Amino acid sequence: MSTAYIETSVPSYYVARPSANLLQAARQAITRSWWDGGCSGLDLYTSTETTEEAGRGDREMAEARLQLLKDIPRLAINRRVGLLAARLIARGLIPAVAGSDAIHISVASVHGLDFLVTWNFRHIANPFIRTRLGEEVEAFGVRLPVICTPEELVEDHGDH
Repeated sequence: MSTAYIETSVPSYYVARPSANLLQAARQAITRSWWDGGCSGLDLYTSTETTEEAGRGDREMAEARLQLLKDIPRLAINRRVGLLAARLIARGLIPAVAGSDAIHISVASVHGLDFLVTWNFRHIANPFIRTRLGEEVEAFGVRLPVICTPEELVEDHGDH
């Protein structure tokens, strides 16, 4: 069975109030469809970094995000995760103010997951840094998971 790390943007899109922005509304619908459809059969994992982020903000939305994440196993944020996150920040791939994003990438990489599922295009699913991110992670001695959105994981059962 393939494994996937879920970072904060996924439960955030799932529980968000319907958006008037067409792109946001589409991402919300895709996220709900993917999640409710069994997450492509992937074994899901997350970390306390995700649950801490998910617990911030509007109380009702935070509770809904945490409820969605409650049964997903947490992977350890250990010394190796911290060292890799620090490396990604030191190399300028992730800004220090986005340290949580470096932790998400590091947890998924150090624990050897197959996918990192995100809607965060700024610092995680960013095509301009993806190659360098992979090189830094490999130089650290682990493998960068496939970084993708729920949309990329939705199985198309239509005609091709």
